[in-house]
Parts: sequence; C-alpha cells; structure tokens
Amino acid sequence: MKVVLFCGGLGMRLREHAENIPKPLVNVGQRPVLWHVMKYYAHWGHKEFILCLGWKGEAIKNYFLHYNECLSNDFVISPGGKVNLMNSDIHDWHITLVDTGANSNIGERLQAVRQHLGNDEVFLANYTDGLSDLPLPRIINSFHERQATATFVAVRPHQSWHTVDIGGDGAVRDIQPVNESGTWINGGFFVLNRRIFDFIQPGEDLVQEPFLRLIERQELYAHKYEGFWSCMDTYKDKQQLEDMVARGQTPWEVWNHPETKSTVAELEDGEMLPITLPTRPR
Repeated sequence: MKVVLFCGGLGMRLREHAENIPKPLVNVGQRPVLWHVMKYYAHWGHKEFILCLGWKGEAIKNYFLHYNECLSNDFVISPGGKVNLMNSDIHDWHITLVDTGANSNIGERLQAVRQHLGNDEVFLANYTDGLSDLPLPRIINSFHERQATATFVAVRPHQSWHTVDIGGDGAVRDIQPVNESGTWINGGFFVLNRRIFDFIQPGEDLVQEPFLRLIERQELYAHKYEGFWSCMDTYKDKQQLEDMVARGQTPWEVWNHPETKSTVAELEDGEMLPITLPTRPR
C-alpha cells in the first residue's frame, strides 16, 4: 500500500546543525533519516511513496534525482567499465514528490496529496523523523480487524524530562522521569482509511480536531509498542542515534535482521486500545 511521508517541516531544533538542508535529509550514519524510514517500509513490501514537501523541498528532489546506487552499495567493475551492483536500494521504489506548501500543517499536507492515493482505501503515513523496529504487519492486520478509520503507534517518551504533579497551592506532590510516568505519546506511525478525509476540515491539523471527531465515533485506535523507538527531534537525539550506529546497534534496520521476515499469520496480535474522549470543561 502507499506510504505518505510528511517531509515539509522546518525542523527548527535541528536548524543549527543542518541549516541548509531539510530535516528529512539529516544523516543517521551514512544516509538521511528519510532513507532509513523508506527502507523500513520497503522491507515490509510497501514501496509506493508519496513525499509531502515543504521547506527546502528542492533539496529532497535533488537527492533522489541524483541518487547514485553505486555510492551506497558494493559493485563490480567489469572489463569495458560496466558496473554490476551487488546490492540495490531504491530501484523498485515508486516515489511521488509533491510540493505541499512551506507553511502547511500535517492535515493540509495530507489533503494536498489526496489525489495521488488513487482509489486505495487504506494507506500508511509517517512523520519521517522516527525510527523503530515495529512489526508493521501486526499493526496493519489489527487495523483491518477493527475496521478503524485511523490507528497510530503509541510509544514511551525517551526524553530526559520529568512529569510534575502540582497541588492547588503550588506545592509539588510528585515528580518522576517522563518515561516512568505511565505516559504514552504518538510515535508518528499511522495506518489510515481514506474516510479520514471526511473528518478533516480546511486548515485543520491531523491529530487535533479530526482525531477528536474520530474519538467521539470510537474509530481511532492506538497500538501500544514498548520495543525500540527513537525520534530525531533535536541534535542530542541525532547524536544518540549516531552513537548507536557507531556501536553497530541499529535495531530499526529491520532489513538486516532475518527474524523480522515473519508473515502476518505468524505475528501475534498486538494490544490495540480504543482512544476515549477526555472530559473537557464546557
């Protein structure tokens, strides 16, 4: 199925490190984080990509226009100068690149590429800055079983923040690391039915008003995943990922791990929870 990748954000918290390139082109190891995300989906058989471009979108276009497989794969040069690749990355990928506006939000970007989904009823989407070893077929299978309109992967935050419980008088009643607080956050991996477009009004972001409407209809689910997930949101996040690459610890590279080739039938059903609408003051 098609994979919509949101590549248009400004990446302000990485701009000091990568001022002249968009966030999706910031490297993790030898390749951009965008490549890692696309390689993850391609591993599971999803090789039709729709890239929602925005700030510095021309840099992403140039990256793929001038992509040289010889620089990222081993090859043999035969007599006469013929190059024979020993491996290949993107030769069978279908990539649609669409300018969706420099200042558009996620909902607007999704609306802008709607026509490129064709008649597909279900598609995947991703923020393009998170890496995970998530067993994708499990999520898709559960999505179909529940006939949901939208599902996202919920993960534990990995930042070094603390949650604080404050009483009415300002006294702190509790403080603990956010990753130990029982908090779950949106991990940026989505499975969406095209019905999602019926819930997005002009100018709206994806996970604000539209998701609240889905909650009211009990059509939004979250898949709780406690495996590896990391988001490259800041320079510190990038350095942590680079350290993992240097140590040879890259769990998100599922294409290098034979155990991830399980079929949907072999995967246990993950825990899918309906999102309940919180009580809000009138």
